[in-house]
Amino acid sequence: MILLNIDTANQPLSVSVTDGIEVLAEFNSARKINHSIMLIPKIEMVIEHAGIGMKDLEGIVVSAGPGSYTGLRIGVTAAKTLAYTLNIPLYSVSSLKALAATVRMHEFLLVPVIDARRNAVYSGIYRFKGISVEPVEEDRYMMIEELNEYLKNQHMPYLFIGMDAVRLQDELQGPVFYCIPRSAEMRRMIDLDKPEDVHSFEPMYLRMTEAERNWLNNQV
Repeated sequence: MILLNIDTANQPLSVSVTDGIEVLAEFNSARKINHSIMLIPKIEMVIEHAGIGMKDLEGIVVSAGPGSYTGLRIGVTAAKTLAYTLNIPLYSVSSLKALAATVRMHEFLLVPVIDARRNAVYSGIYRFKGISVEPVEEDRYMMIEELNEYLKNQHMPYLFIGMDAVRLQDELQGPVFYCIPRSAEMRRMIDLDKPEDVHSFEPMYLRMTEAERNWLNNQV
């Protein structure tokens, strides 16, 4: 199945075209770039490099969050628009699971980290089983102190992973590993029989935005 995979959940941008287990074309960048400007040109680039046309795509896979509010909206909007226009299924993958899948270390609990500001992170806990990465603890928004305490009580080796893990290494109590998401990994994580509803699908934010909190406070 030929899939277009999109991850704009955080600062990195990753776009790829895959066909089954084969990666036909892939673009990954950790640079701080404007996703709203760069996403569509990079989609067109990987499709051209894959030697196919838009009409050859058979599905869209998008990183569903958590992550940057703006980044998620851009990626999800593009994915929904393409899926609707091309009349092909839309699939979603946790952005934390996609990040964990880039680190093939079976001996560690994998702890992907996205900075949520104010001494908090978005994180989940994963572990490789065979060739697939499986959740040990579900994705959630938590204070860094809470995450450190939880991991200390697991009595197992663990590894914080991601760009933000490196930025926060003074607060995180454990080894960190730099990596960026590779959207091509998402092809391994979807259930082809369970696409999203292209009309109602929304990103997974895990917490309210500042604007939503301010609105609720004003209603009291």
